Amino acid sequence: MFKRILIANRGEIALRVIRTAREMGIECVTVYSDFDSQALHTRMGHIAVPLGGNLPSESYLVPEKILKAAKDSGAQAIHPGYGFLSENAEFAKAVVEAGLVWIGPPPGAIVVMGDKIESRKAMTEAGVPLVPGQTGACESAKEAARVASEIGLPVALKAAAGGGGKGIRIVRDLDEVESAFRTASGEALSAFGDGRLYVERYIDNPRHIEIQVLFDKHGNDIHLGERECSIQRRHQKLLEETPACVLDPALREAMGEVALRAGRAVNYEGVGTVEFLYSKGEFFFLEMNTRLQVEHPITEMVTGIDLVREQLLVAAGEQLTLKQADIEMRGHSIEVRINAEDVPAGFLPATGTIRNLRLPGGPWVRVDSCMYRGLEVGLNYDPMLGKIVVWGPDREVAMNRMQRALEELNVGGVRTSAPAALAVLAHPKFRAGEYDTHFLEGLDLSSIEGPNEDLAAALAAVHRHHQARRRALSGDQGDRRGWVARSRETTSDYRRRAGRFGA
Repeated sequence: MFKRILIANRGEIALRVIRTAREMGIECVTVYSDFDSQALHTRMGHIAVPLGGNLPSESYLVPEKILKAAKDSGAQAIHPGYGFLSENAEFAKAVVEAGLVWIGPPPGAIVVMGDKIESRKAMTEAGVPLVPGQTGACESAKEAARVASEIGLPVALKAAAGGGGKGIRIVRDLDEVESAFRTASGEALSAFGDGRLYVERYIDNPRHIEIQVLFDKHGNDIHLGERECSIQRRHQKLLEETPACVLDPALREAMGEVALRAGRAVNYEGVGTVEFLYSKGEFFFLEMNTRLQVEHPITEMVTGIDLVREQLLVAAGEQLTLKQADIEMRGHSIEVRINAEDVPAGFLPATGTIRNLRLPGGPWVRVDSCMYRGLEVGLNYDPMLGKIVVWGPDREVAMNRMQRALEELNVGGVRTSAPAALAVLAHPKFRAGEYDTHFLEGLDLSSIEGPNEDLAAALAAVHRHHQARRRALSGDQGDRRGWVARSRETTSDYRRRAGRFGA
């Protein structure tokens, strides 16, 4: 096993890797930008190496800086986390060429699965079911219109090198093809440096279901069941759960076997996720994420398997100790992402400084978070601040537990996406398991307010009250009558607001 690894990431994922590595007796090297000099991941590693700069393009996205940090610190391997360079095949190759171990799949698997066109070709050869569409790039809007006519409307124009919902346009009328092609191609070129598109049939009202897979270097593989990720906006996930309401054991095994077939087709190693669209009893391959997923904790909660530990063991050359028959999914787990976003404004990124912070706790509540009081939230990085994960013996208990956990949460000073998740959890159709990838679009969130804002105001009132009281006791009398009036006002304000939320 490794003595020391470098984590080429930041925030809650860096903390997640650090915690498992520490339990395994592995030392951790962390890297940080100037902006992250006081971040939790910077402080929790054994060695912290500055990368300089404030933007990702000046720090976490510079392979040369990461490799130098690994060499200078004596790290034996690099864990990329997710995002940044985690699915960059050239970086993975450079890590191996530098004599280090890449804690992830082989570069060749990343290349194939990272290119939507190449992955469609590989999956076709492997007999994996695909959404009807092209297996090659579309050369022009005219060709896109022809393909759309052949496979039937509506269709999706999708970036070949895409991800995260960028470079996608839905076309429901042939007259829209030209403008949609131009827009999607331009967006893809800007986001990925690759403007190629392909056309596939657009499935209305599907469910987004993914299968967690694990492969070692010795030909062994298992799947760890599914996660439902249909609650999303702009193709970005907000809430995930497992098991999925629509799968029975037979369908789960069928999807699991297809997911393993997809991984075998590219000689996969390590942890990965195969994503499917599910509709009316049928499922179709969407893509494979060649890394650890943001939503991996819910799989850990129902299987009892530490996926980061498995990653490290596989990278070190160990064989899987588990067989498919050993995998058992117990109970139900839900994850909610806590993003710095202004929900009424359409989930626009929110900024500010976290002045007050209360994280939920209690039985079967897990919080993976990079938040702390005084954290400055800007626009340089992904807006995700953390995740709340709960487990229950059944879905009803898990939903109620998540509601309670979100109501406990207070992130004072920065708006978060938590109120949107509360609205989802309270909706009768979600409670009944009747939802799809467009569910969030049907909710009116324009005037939504969660407990965060009111509770933050209450806690700020308490803070002002105690500040004034300390000044009075220290002899800074000022206007005594004014202080008494203000203290009474803020105390009653606190009681009124905090009482509403049981604080």
